[in-house]
Amino acid sequence: EVGAWTYHYSDQGDYTWEQARNYCQTFFTDLVAIQNQQEIKYLNKSLPYHGHYYWIGIRKLGGIWTWVGTQKALTKEAENWAVGEPNNRRSNQDCVEIYIQRPQQSGKWNDEPCNRKKKALCYQASCQPFSCSQHGECVETIGSYRCKCYPGFHGPECMDVVQCAKLEPKGVPMNCSHPYGDFSYNSTCEFRCHEGFEQRGAGMLQCLPSQEWSANIPTCTAITCPVLNAPDQGELNCSHFHGDFTFGSTCAFSCQTGFVLIGRESRECTATGTWTGDTPHCEAIACPVLRAPGQGELNCSHLHGNFTFGSTCAFSCQKGFVLMGPESRDCTATGTWTGDSPHCEAIACPVLSAPEKGQMHCSHLHGNFTFGSTCAFSCQKGFVLMGLESCECTAMGTWTGNTPRCEAVACPVLSAPDQGELNCSHLHGDFTFGSTCAFSCQIGFVLMGPESRECTAMGTWTGDATRCEAISCPVLSAPNQGEMHCSHLHGNFTYGSTCSFSCQTGFALVGLQSCKCTAMGTWTGDTPHCEAITCPVLRAPDHGELNCSHLHGDFTFGSTCAFSCQTGFALMGSDSCKCTAMGTWTGDAPRCEGRAAATAQAIKCSALTTPKMGQAACSHLHGEFTFGSTCAFSCQVGFVLMGPESRECTATGTWTGDPAHCKAISCPVLPPPSRGQLSCSHVHGNFTYNSTCTFSCKEGLVRMGAEMLRCEATGNWTRDPPVCAG
Repeated sequence: EVGAWTYHYSDQGDYTWEQARNYCQTFFTDLVAIQNQQEIKYLNKSLPYHGHYYWIGIRKLGGIWTWVGTQKALTKEAENWAVGEPNNRRSNQDCVEIYIQRPQQSGKWNDEPCNRKKKALCYQASCQPFSCSQHGECVETIGSYRCKCYPGFHGPECMDVVQCAKLEPKGVPMNCSHPYGDFSYNSTCEFRCHEGFEQRGAGMLQCLPSQEWSANIPTCTAITCPVLNAPDQGELNCSHFHGDFTFGSTCAFSCQTGFVLIGRESRECTATGTWTGDTPHCEAIACPVLRAPGQGELNCSHLHGNFTFGSTCAFSCQKGFVLMGPESRDCTATGTWTGDSPHCEAIACPVLSAPEKGQMHCSHLHGNFTFGSTCAFSCQKGFVLMGLESCECTAMGTWTGNTPRCEAVACPVLSAPDQGELNCSHLHGDFTFGSTCAFSCQIGFVLMGPESRECTAMGTWTGDATRCEAISCPVLSAPNQGEMHCSHLHGNFTYGSTCSFSCQTGFALVGLQSCKCTAMGTWTGDTPHCEAITCPVLRAPDHGELNCSHLHGDFTFGSTCAFSCQTGFALMGSDSCKCTAMGTWTGDAPRCEGRAAATAQAIKCSALTTPKMGQAACSHLHGEFTFGSTCAFSCQVGFVLMGPESRECTATGTWTGDPAHCKAISCPVLPPPSRGQLSCSHVHGNFTYNSTCTFSCKEGLVRMGAEMLRCEATGNWTRDPPVCAG
C-alpha cells in the first residue's frame, strides 16, 4: 500500500480476469490502470514475485485493447508488450498480465486467456467526489492528485470564477441570469425588442471563459416589410413613420383609366414584417369574350390580358366565305366592344335548275347554292347525261364545269330500203329515243319486215330491218335457135327486168324483140320465137334432078340442094346451093346443057366469116364467093359494127373494103364510192355492154342507192352510182 493512490493485490488466492476485477471493484477501485513507465518500475520493484503473475485492467473489447476503468483505447505510445506479444495464441487471449519480478522482460505485458487464474493487481483512487470544487477534473498522481480546472474556473481547487464586463444596453430590454456571480463566467443575458421592431444581433449573450461576451449587445430596428411597387397600370401613395416600408408604414393604391383595382385600396406594414391584406393589382376592364364567326377566324392582340381594355380583334373568313361587318373591334374602357359582331356568309353561286328531261339533287352545307353546295344530275329513261354528273360551288362563286344536259339516246340512223321510202317522226331529235319510222315500197316492190320501227331507251330499234323485194315475174328462156339477153335491176326476172331476144343467123324473130317485167308480176307481150328464113322453092333443072336436105323446114335457112344432069348433059353452075341467112340461095340456079356448051368458070374470092357477135348475109351470082358475090354485115344488140357494112368480090379475086368486126358498146368508167368499195365483172371488156358492178360501204356506213349497176346496150348504166353515208 503506497500514499494517497495505493496499489493492492490478492494474497488469498488466484482469480480469473473477471473474478480479479470483481475483487478489485469490491474492495478497492478497479484493476490497475498504468499511466507511465515510472509507475511500471514502481510496481515491478514493490510487488512480490508470483509464478502466475498479475492481471491488469486491459482487455480486448471489439478487437481493440482497452483500459476498462476509463474505457479508453490503449494508445501506441502507451504499449508495453513483451517481445512477440500479443500473439493471441489459440485465438482466445483477450486479457493482459504483467510480468512482476520475472527474470526476463520483467514489467512487460503478455496476452493470456481470460479464464486462467492469476493474482489481482488493484488500485485505490486518491480523487473524491468533491475534489476540485466540482469545477475541474481530478487527475490521479502517485500518492496524490491534481485539479485540471474546467473553462471559466481557476485556482488550486478551481474555486475562482472568470469575470466579464458589465452590460449596459441602450433602449433594448435585457434579462440576465448569473449562476456564479454578476456578469461572471456562464452569466447569460437575453434581449427582446418591442413589437414591430426586430433585434439586430444575438438574442442572448453568455460570459465566456475568455472573459469576453459571446457577442456584441444587439440593437432594435423597425421591422421592414417588402418594398411595395405601384401595380401595373396603377399608382402607389405611401406614408412612413419609422423608415421606408417599415412597421407602421401605410400605402394607398389606385388604377389608371380602363383598369379596376382588385384587392384592398390600402395596406399597412405589421409587426411581423408583412403587409395587411394581399397585394392588389390593376386588372384591365374585361369585355365579353369574342368568338370566331362561323366559317371564320379570329386573330386578337391583348395588351393587358385576354379580351380586356386595349385588346383588338381582327376577323377574317375561310375560303369561300365573305365577311359581313367590321374587320376589327376594340375593347373600350367601358368594357364594351366597338362596332357590331361580324359574321361570315358563304359566297353564292348562280341558282341551278334540273336539265330538261332530267333531275337534279343538291346538298347545301352553308345555304342554297352557296360555297360547298354540290348538285348531282341524272336523266329520265331514254336520255343520257352530256357533261359532268355533279358540280360544286367554288370559293369563286362559280360552278365546277358547265351545266350538263340530257340528250335522247341515239339509235343507228335508218335509211329507206332500196326501192322504198322512209317516213320518220322525231320527238327528241333525229333517230333518237321515241323516234318512229314507217316503211313503204315503190311500185313493183313488196315490203319484207315490220311496217314501222321505234327507237327504244336502249338505243336499239324494235323489230328487224325491213327491205323491199322486187315483185317476181315467171322465168324466161331463150327461144330455140335464138338468144335472150336480160338486164335485172332488182334481181333475176323481177320487176324492172328487161329481156331482149334475137335469133341466130338464118332465123327471124317472130314476136316482140323485148319484154319487161311489170309491177303486176307479168311480162309485157308474149314470148317470141325464131323461125328459119325461107328461100325460094327450087326446081330441078331441065334435063336434071334436084336432091335437097332440110334442117329447119323445106327450103329454109340451112337447106342444101344438090343438082345433077341426065346423061348427055353437063351441069352449068354450082352442083349445089345452100339457103343463106339472107333468104337467098348461094349461087345461081344451074342448068343442064349439052356437053359442048361447057366453058370458063367465074373468078373466086376467099370465103368470108361472120364477125363475132354479128351476122353476115351473102348473095352469089356465079357461085359461092365468086366474082359478083356481095356480103352484108350487122351486129347483135349491145354491139356496134366497126368497118364497112358490105363487101363485094371483084374481078381480081379480092373483096372491097377491110374486114368488119363487132365491138361492145362502152359505158362511162365507174370510180369506187368515197369510203366504200367497187367490184366489177366484165364480159366483153372493161365497162362495156353487160358489165356488172357491185358497191359496198365501210362498216358503220349506210349505202344510199342501188347495190348493183349494169351497162346497157344504150351505153348507160341502169342507175346512178350509190354513195356511202353515216
